[in-house]
Amino acid sequence: MVGGKIEEKENHESAAYRELFEETGITKEQIKLTHLMDFTYYLDNCYVEVYVGRLNCEVDVVGNENTLFWSGFDHDFLDMKEYAGEGNIGHIMEHIKLFEEQLL
Repeated sequence: MVGGKIEEKENHESAAYRELFEETGITKEQIKLTHLMDFTYYLDNCYVEVYVGRLNCEVDVVGNENTLFWSGFDHDFLDMKEYAGEGNIGHIMEHIKLFEEQLL
């Protein structure tokens, strides 16, 4: 999962594609993103949008900002000792599994 902030006057979907490109080198032409869900953390004054997509071709991924980790659905993403996000990553992955046919 990659992440970042929406820049001033930037469309939210455009921000998702920009962040994906900045962190992986994946272009909008190589993937179609779907807006999956949002999280609002009122006490932290934080709003998170989650997008999901499937590559439509082979790509060479370039992770200049962080070490990239590729995974299938076979991991226990609810294991908070292994994955950050207080279980949110597991929640996101379960929704992707539930709606895989519609999303991807």
